[in-house]
Parts: sequence; structure tokens; C-alpha cells
Amino acid sequence: MEAELLLSRAEPVDVASIFALHQLGLVRLALMMVGDRATAEDVVQEAFARTHAGRARLRDPASALAYVRSAVLNQCRSVLRRRAVAFRRPVPHDPPVWSAEHAALIGEERREVLLALRGLPRRQREALVLRYYFELSDQEIAETMGISGSTVRSTITRGLAALGKALGEQS
Repeated sequence: MEAELLLSRAEPVDVASIFALHQLGLVRLALMMVGDRATAEDVVQEAFARTHAGRARLRDPASALAYVRSAVLNQCRSVLRRRAVAFRRPVPHDPPVWSAEHAALIGEERREVLLALRGLPRRQREALVLRYYFELSDQEIAETMGISGSTVRSTITRGLAALGKALGEQS
């Protein structure tokens, strides 16, 4: 009973000081997970806003940073899930082109690559997108995917071979 009274009288966690000290590192973490800075900043801001709103429920100030990190990772996962759903729905993308024929050729090539990419196993698809779309290094990809650097290299090699085969290219 006394412990409950002490906990209820405890000062709320100072979320502002955690933000001041760790915001940049958490944005970098989110950037690695979601791939673009604006979304990463939004994810971190949302995590801190939710932490601030529930700061009275945080009992241990020492675990507040771990709680915020967990919130950032959970927000990143939510963003990636929403992107996956959106990726399944084809959205026409019209980049600037010089002629109608050029637009048709580029659109058809892009469609073929995306279809071939979707046909790859999840790990190969993720590794290829992280390397060639987000331009991450082997180490960054390894950290993001939770695998070793050598596994990243072999996964990319196998993914490129499978992608080439799916597109009918000769090696």
C-alpha cells in the first residue's frame, strides 16, 4: 500500500529533457527503418507526443528512454505496414517525359520491374529496395533487417539473379 502511495506521488517523467537529449538519435533510428527523413521526424514526434500524454503512467524515469525507443520502433512498423498495403495497390506515376512513346516505354519497363520485384521472396525484395532505392550500405541494411553483412551480400546477389531471370535477361 505504501509503495502505491509513493508511486502516485512521484513526479512525472521529464519528457522534454529526454527529447532534447535523444531526439536526433531517435530520428536517425526511424530514418533507418522508414527510409525518409520527413516520415522519420513525424514518427519520433508522434512517439514523444504519446509519451508526453501518458507520462504520469511511466513509473521509472530510467526506463523512459527505452519506452520512447520502443514507441518509435512501433510507429515505424505501423508506417511500413501502411506502405505495404499502399504498395499492393498500383498507383499511376507520371514522371516528366519528352514524348508519348517514351512515357509508354518507361511505364511498361517500370511495371515489369515492380511485378518482378513483387515476385521475389520478402528478404530479397527488402534487401534490393534498401540497396538500390534507399542506397544503404551493407552494414546499414544488415542493421535494418537484423542479419549479418555477408547475408546481405548473398541475399542481394541471389535477388539480382532472380530479378534478372524474372525479367528474361541473360547473364
